Amino acid sequence: VKLCGEVFTAVNRSTVQLPDPLLAHCQTMLQLTPSQASTFVSTLGSILKQAVFQGSSDPHDIVALFPEGFHKNLRDLLAKIIMDNMADWKSQAVSANVSLPKLADFDWRVDVKTASDTVARMSVPTCVLNLQVEGGVDSEKERGRQTVNVELSKETLDTMLDGLSKIRDQLSSVAHR
Repeated sequence: VKLCGEVFTAVNRSTVQLPDPLLAHCQTMLQLTPSQASTFVSTLGSILKQAVFQGSSDPHDIVALFPEGFHKNLRDLLAKIIMDNMADWKSQAVSANVSLPKLADFDWRVDVKTASDTVARMSVPTCVLNLQVEGGVDSEKERGRQTVNVELSKETLDTMLDGLSKIRDQLSSVAHR
């Protein structure tokens, strides 16, 4: 169980080269050659990542990840280990990935910019968005909320709303298929 966790952690970091201590540990524990240990770790890591990516809690889906002719008892044991550790590995995989900020809250208002001059009088409406976002690229460093203020002219707001309407229509058409 511990070895599976170490392998998942190593392959989840998405480094090109596997850590030498992990390979040495597999060599001594399982009495493998260096090339066998490398193949073992990369293959097990691939199966673990694929199982976590699929996220199925059905044992039959996990067993289907293993190749034909794989030792039945070992396959069943690994499937049980994967199912028991799925939640931890899934949260570990999510926290290791870079993600965009999440919109926590927002507020908006319409301001009218006015100016007067002897030649012309100006009255321009603008929309001010106050976005509260959390997480994002620096989520490890900063867990709190961050405020982002955006001021949009009428033309920019119309363009943004038009784009959002198109996105909504596309998502609706995909959802109804």
